Amino acid sequence: MSTSTPAGTPMQSLIAVLDVVDDLPGASEARERTYQLLAAAPGDCVVDVGCGTGRAVGEMHQRGVRAVGVDIDDTMLAVARERWPASPFQLADAYHLPLADGEARGYRADKLYHALDDPGRALLEARRVLVPGGRIVLAGQDWDTLVIDSDQPELTRLLVAARADTVASPRVARAYRTLLLDHEFADVSVEVHTGIFTDSRMLPVVSGLADAAVAGGVLTRAEVEGWVGEQTERARTGRFLLVVPLFVAAGTRR
Repeated sequence: MSTSTPAGTPMQSLIAVLDVVDDLPGASEARERTYQLLAAAPGDCVVDVGCGTGRAVGEMHQRGVRAVGVDIDDTMLAVARERWPASPFQLADAYHLPLADGEARGYRADKLYHALDDPGRALLEARRVLVPGGRIVLAGQDWDTLVIDSDQPELTRLLVAARADTVASPRVARAYRTLLLDHEFADVSVEVHTGIFTDSRMLPVVSGLADAAVAGGVLTRAEVEGWVGEQTERARTGRFLLVVPLFVAAGTRR
């Protein structure tokens, strides 16, 4: 983790959560599947949009792929450059990529499109930077579809919905296939990989639902305290369960 990120900041917390997710069983296999779908050969240029701390960029670089990481957050990029010094990272958003027309043979975006207010505009930019025949891979979760074991199912449903309402495009993952087809990508495929998390390290992800509901004025802190306490006890006693479907869609630029 970058020493430039003060401990306890929201970005430090996000990086810590992303590190946990990336290290959980099945995470490396999920990333590997996106690389397979990209079908990039050594020397091919691939842009990883919303690269975060750069793990995918570093892993593709180790395979000889000319991967370029792009993110809008300076702190994320500082961590990425520290962890993967041999790989290039640039500050840019998904609507204005720092690549020439047709420069890339691959475009990858993992856990990004839900944060975009206009996913279609991002796909237009993806088409611009991809060479005809280039591959695109989108991966991410549907924020309405988090499954959490709880003795309070109605409150759980409310908390999941409240968290989804804080996301710009919470249901975009289920729409990946339609979006790719609407933007004239060919050979479109979609897969769903189920993440099953019983590790107590994922407790902050679940308790974050309560924080979002309180911040959004949906519930009070007093109303969610019992639910957070239940999840904390489940984590302590090995009865914690979070299930997250991961959508992975791919296509070819015509």
